[in-house]
Amino acid sequence: MADTGDWVTPRLYGKPWFEKPPLYYWGAAISFRIFGVNDAAARLPSAICALLATLALAWLAWRPYGAVTARWLLLLLPSSAGMIGFSHAAATDMPFSGMLTVAMVAAAVVLRLDVSQGGEAAAGREVSKMKHWLALLAFGFFLGAAVLAKGPAAVILSGGAVFFWAVFTKRWRDAFRLFHPAALASFFATALPWYVLCARRNPDFIRVFIIEHNFKRFLTPEFQHQQPFWYYAPIFFIALLPWAVISLVSGASLIRKILDKETLSPSIVFLSTWTLFPLFFFTLSKSKLPGYILPAIPPAAALGAVYLAELLTAEEHRSRYRMLGAILAPVFGAAAALALALYYLYPAHSGIIAIGCGAFLLFLLGLVGFFTFTRRPAALLLAGIGCAVLCVTSANRLVLPRLDWTLSSRTAAQTFSVRPDANSRVAVFRLNRAWHYGLNYYLRAELPEYDLAGAAPGYVFVSKEGLEALRRSGVPYAELDSLSEKAQLVRIAPMEKK
Repeated sequence: MADTGDWVTPRLYGKPWFEKPPLYYWGAAISFRIFGVNDAAARLPSAICALLATLALAWLAWRPYGAVTARWLLLLLPSSAGMIGFSHAAATDMPFSGMLTVAMVAAAVVLRLDVSQGGEAAAGREVSKMKHWLALLAFGFFLGAAVLAKGPAAVILSGGAVFFWAVFTKRWRDAFRLFHPAALASFFATALPWYVLCARRNPDFIRVFIIEHNFKRFLTPEFQHQQPFWYYAPIFFIALLPWAVISLVSGASLIRKILDKETLSPSIVFLSTWTLFPLFFFTLSKSKLPGYILPAIPPAAALGAVYLAELLTAEEHRSRYRMLGAILAPVFGAAAALALALYYLYPAHSGIIAIGCGAFLLFLLGLVGFFTFTRRPAALLLAGIGCAVLCVTSANRLVLPRLDWTLSSRTAAQTFSVRPDANSRVAVFRLNRAWHYGLNYYLRAELPEYDLAGAAPGYVFVSKEGLEALRRSGVPYAELDSLSEKAQLVRIAPMEKK
């Protein structure tokens, strides 16, 4: 898009590519034009969407529950593994989740959930007409943006969460406010033009995008992403780290309240259905990928923030948790220091890296607990930010360089690009799709699959399985750089004429 100026039809090396709608592509293309083609520019749209989602949800937490809950959310959500990982990813998952999160925050305003507890009955008098109209327009706009990010799943996820909220709260009349003509007009004005234009220019768009990449992806295992039904349980836990235990305990607390027949506030029910419905919906899917449940992470973090704010303001718990925080901070700090010392003494033992990072994350938990019970919100915020920066900096310096060499094709492409004859014929052979696409991106060319039958000379990026196939075929080659555990660079020599 940045090169051709065609902002309607997504293309992969000149061919129409309808796997996903264009919202991320638009953001990346604009970023490339402003900042040039580089990794940071490719990731910028996801980072912006993550920031918007975090600020919108913090505002929603602040409105009914106060500043303490909002501060906890600002700590828990941006520092969770799922948000950190996907906000760095040049992919459609975070734009989809971010736009859907802002849409759900606007829906909460329309449903009159942005007021303090106990104020829902009077919310109709308190919410101004202007605010209500803006919320309706924002709901339609951001839901339309989510549809432009990943397709009709946005409508299903938001509709399912609101439907079950209405079932449990019996507030059907409020739920139907989301079908207001202003919201519908805003939604269709945002989402519909691109779909109409793309379908007119590409007759097979509806079949490829709607039928194959939505219905078939959900109903059939055709795309080879089959996983067991319990797949999202560990994924959800990992995505919430290092705060997963807090979220689990907050969920257990809600279950206990339900069993004790306590009445949950409508806002808590809303956050709960918003968390659970994506998990339920994508558990039914025949194709499962980790990014599918990213929309469940923001509301889960919000539930954890509400639980922590309520728990830690209870006077009877203060002395116990203050002691726990005071003990955990130096213990895990010493563990982190020991792990770093061992790394520098024995750099060959890369497992120490993981231990050090784990210790730093636990150190963060200890410091947060300690500063929370000193009743100093500023100290809590500064300690949390400082420890988070320390963890991320340590990971960037110690962990990611090694992982980059192993997992990413970036180092392989950079190694190849410095060769004096790098403009020679280049191909890939039996390389996995992620590495193949990564090499395409970093080398700015579509690398073809090497044809053993043709056996043309040139460079080939080859997997271990592909290298064995080359040996068996008798094609003359020379092994060059071992780029990672997943790729080897070889040079195919010209075949001798008989």
